[in-house]
Amino acid sequence: MDHSKAPVLEALQDFRSRGYVPFTPPGHRQGRGVDPRVLDVLGEEVFRADVLALNGLDDRLMTNGVIEHAQELMADAVNAEQAFFSTCGSSLSVKSAMLSVAGPHEKLIVPRHAHKSVVSGLILSGVRPVWLSPRWDADLHMSHPPGPEEVRALFEAEPEAKGMLLVTPTDYGTCGDIAAIAEVCHSFGKPLIVDEAWGAHLPFHGGLPQWGMDAGADVVVTSVHKSGAAVEQSSVFHQQGDLVDPAVLKAREDLLGTTSPTSLVYATLDGWRRHMVEQGEHLITAALALAERTRAEISTLPGLEVMDFTHRTHSFDPLKMVIDLSGLHISGYQAADWLRAEQRVTVGLSDHRRIVAQFTHADDQRTADVLVEALRALTAAGLPSPKPVDLPSPDELQLEMAMLPRDAFFAEVEQVPAERAAGRVAAEMITPYPPGAPAVLPGEVITDAVLDYVRSGLATGMELPDPADSKLETVRVVARG
Repeated sequence: MDHSKAPVLEALQDFRSRGYVPFTPPGHRQGRGVDPRVLDVLGEEVFRADVLALNGLDDRLMTNGVIEHAQELMADAVNAEQAFFSTCGSSLSVKSAMLSVAGPHEKLIVPRHAHKSVVSGLILSGVRPVWLSPRWDADLHMSHPPGPEEVRALFEAEPEAKGMLLVTPTDYGTCGDIAAIAEVCHSFGKPLIVDEAWGAHLPFHGGLPQWGMDAGADVVVTSVHKSGAAVEQSSVFHQQGDLVDPAVLKAREDLLGTTSPTSLVYATLDGWRRHMVEQGEHLITAALALAERTRAEISTLPGLEVMDFTHRTHSFDPLKMVIDLSGLHISGYQAADWLRAEQRVTVGLSDHRRIVAQFTHADDQRTADVLVEALRALTAAGLPSPKPVDLPSPDELQLEMAMLPRDAFFAEVEQVPAERAAGRVAAEMITPYPPGAPAVLPGEVITDAVLDYVRSGLATGMELPDPADSKLETVRVVARG
C-alpha cells in the first residue's frame, strides 16, 4: 500500500481548501465561535482541525471511505489483518476486545494485575473472570506478566474459558512471552487478547520487544498517545485470524464508543502511522541510543539505580527508565511531587520506591539533560524519609472472589469504617493510580493486609481515585442480607 498517503489529513485539507460552510456540529464552527481567551491558550488551529467525520471529512454516505482507508493503511503498517481506530482510548478498546470474546456469565482468563479498564469491562459485561496470578517479584514488590506454563495450567483447570487477556508491557516496561502464550491459547482453540497499551511503537523497530501481531495474538490493543505521537485518547485495536470475528469486534466497539468521534484523533493516528512507516526505524534507533546514554548517566548519581529486568522477565522496553530511589530513602511519590514542583519535570508513574520516566522518539539530548539534572538536584534535596508502606506478600495480595465483579458493584451497599471492612465483600475498586491495577476489586473479600497496604500508601502519597471515600476512612461494601 502507498504509505505516503494520509487519508484523514488529506480529507481535512480538502475540507479547508474547498471552503465548506457547515451547519452541523461542532458548534464552534472551526473556532469562529470560541472565546478569544480560549484561543489565546489553545490556538485557532485546534478548532480548525475539529471536523465532523460524517458530512465533514466525508459525505453523508461516507462514500470516499476516508476512515476505512486510514485503518487499512494502519493494519498494513503493523502486519495486522484489520485495524480499528478508537477515539475513547484503550480503556474502550480493551473492553470492546473482551466483549468480542466472552459474554455475560462466560469465563475469560484475566491476569490479576490488569488495568482498571479491564475490571470496568468485567463489571459492564458480567463476564466471569478466571484470575491468573502474574509473576510476583517479591524482592521488588512488583509483578511481571505470567508465563505460558501458568496459562496452560489454567486452561486445563478451566476448559470452558472463552479466551485470555494478557497485559504486556506493564507500566514498568516488563514484557511477557506473547508467542509462547499465544501458542498455548491456540492449542486449546482459544483466542488471545493482548492489552499492549504501552507498546504502540513496538512494530516499528527490531530492537524492541516483539509486537503482539507478529507474535500470533488474535487482538492487540495499543494506546498511540502513550508511546506514539497522537493526541490523548488515541487508540487502535488490531485483529488477525479467525478466532475473533472482526465484525463482532467492530459491533462491540460501536456499542461502547461515541457516535461523535473527533477528527483530531483520527488525523493524528493517520499522520503517526505515515511517520513511523517512513522514518520510524531511524527515529527509534536514535531514541534507544539516547535512552542508553541517559541510563548510564543516571546510574552514576548517588542513591539512584536504573533498573535492569534482563533476568527477571521475558523482555523489557529499554525506553522505560525505571529508577529505584531506595538509596535516597525516599518514596517515588515524594520524588514525583518534588520534581514537578521544583524542577518542572513530570514522570508518569511513581510508587513506594520508584519513578518511571518514559522516552519516546520525540526526546532529544536537551530533554535527556533536563531529566538528568533534575535527578541530580533530587539527590541533593535532602527530602525526609517517609513513613513506611505496609507491603503485603504476594500471597496476601491474592484475595478471595466471593461474587462476580458486576454483581458486587450493583448490589445493595453500605459504607463501613475501614477498621471494620476486613472480611466484608468489596463493592468498589481500590486502585493505586498510577499504574491503575486495583488492589481490591468489587466482589473480593477485603483483608487487613491489603487495607493496611493501601491506607499506609495513602499516608505516604499514593493516590486512590476510585473509592467513594478517597481518604479511605470508610469503604463501600456489599450490604449483609
